[in-house]
Order: sequence, then structure tokens, then C-alpha cells
Amino acid sequence: MANQGRRPAKGASRGTPVRRNKAAPAERFPPQKPKKKTAKVVFDAPQTEPEAPRTFRLGAVPGATPGKWIDAWKQRMPRVPLELVPIEAATQRTALDELDAALVRLPLTDDSLHIIPLYDELPVVVAAADSHLMSVEKLTTGDLEGEVVIGLTDDVLGPLDLPGTTPASFAALPTGEAVTTAASGVGIVIVPMSLARMHHRKDVDHRILTDGPTSTVALVWPRERTTPDVETFVGIVRGRTANSSR
Repeated sequence: MANQGRRPAKGASRGTPVRRNKAAPAERFPPQKPKKKTAKVVFDAPQTEPEAPRTFRLGAVPGATPGKWIDAWKQRMPRVPLELVPIEAATQRTALDELDAALVRLPLTDDSLHIIPLYDELPVVVAAADSHLMSVEKLTTGDLEGEVVIGLTDDVLGPLDLPGTTPASFAALPTGEAVTTAASGVGIVIVPMSLARMHHRKDVDHRILTDGPTSTVALVWPRERTTPDVETFVGIVRGRTANSSR
């Protein structure tokens, strides 16, 4: 045949030849996209001034126990020290002029103050540990008939209606001295429970006076000095967390 004996064309049995990319270098390697612009860091930007050092001054009448609130303050406001200032109930209003806030005993009437009642304290009868009054768990005013009641110079309960009792023949005493005197058996003392605990002795004991007047402890501060620190402390007392809104 005519085609027999012909040699196959060069490369015919090697499959489809690879096509070379003859494009220009610029087309084979397209230019990179421009980088996005980033904000310039300004190292000389004005910095906020640090807060001026300050102390939160909290007053507290005898018997008030702000320990848990002070601990919470230390955790929440580590850069603002809290100074606990002991004050007397008789002069608590005057003391507020030098304080940020105070734990006081009501009544305290003053329109220039914010007053938040916190809790009521039960009254107790303090007497010698071997007194017959200590043989029961609780007392009423009727159980005190015939007893001598020792007056207090720092009394916080006010006048007591105790039929059948007799005022002590000696002058009123500060609570601590009155409790010491009651230990000798010459009379009894009636105070809020926290004060009985504060002046506790081995030779005295106390019992709740169920129908006696209570003593209300309140958080107080001047209205015109409602600072962020005061609001923080109020939030702590009311149980708000650091993230709670006022």
C-alpha cells in the first residue's frame, strides 16, 4: 500500500504535546494587591491623669458590725482605703460632718441626710450570771418587777416603761461600767444585743427582752455629698455586685 513503509511523524505516538505558556511575564505573575492601610499608632497621645489619692471614712456607733461590708469594699475598691471611725450615738449627727457616711442608731431626723434603715436589734437584759433572771430563755417586762435598773450615760433605747422596777440610786454609768456593776448583782442593764455581746464578761449573761424597744441601725450620709464612693458603699450594703446598675 502507498502508506506502508512510511515512518510515523516525529512525536505522533507520544500523545498531545504540552502547550507552553508564552504569555508575557506580567501576565504570568500578576502584581500583588496593595496592602490595606492600618491605623497609625500615636505614641504621644495624651494620657488620662491618675485619680487623686483618697480615703473613704466610715463612722460606726458602738455595736455596729460593718466587717463584711468592709471586706467587700477592699475587694471592689483596692485603691481607696476605708478608714473605720468609731463615733458615739449621742454625737453621731455632728460626727457626720467629718465623714463620708456612717452607721448610726435611729431615731435621727434631718432632711439634709440620706437615711437607709438596715436592721433592728433586739433589746436584752444583762445581769449577773447567777441571777434568777438567767434561768429562763427569754424575759418580758413583767419578769423584771422588783429589779433595780442601772441608768446609762450612753443609752440608745430611750426611756423604758418598766412597771415595778426601781432606778439605781447611783448616777448613770457608761455601758461598759454598768455591765461590770451588774456583774456584782446590784442591778440589771437593758441594752441592744450587740452591746451586750461587746461588753460580755464571764460573770454576766443576757436574755432577750421580748416586749422591749428595738434599736434600728441605719446607713446615713449628707445628701450634698453623694459621691461615687458613697454610691459604691451603698451598693455593697444593699448586696449589689460590681456589675449591677445603680
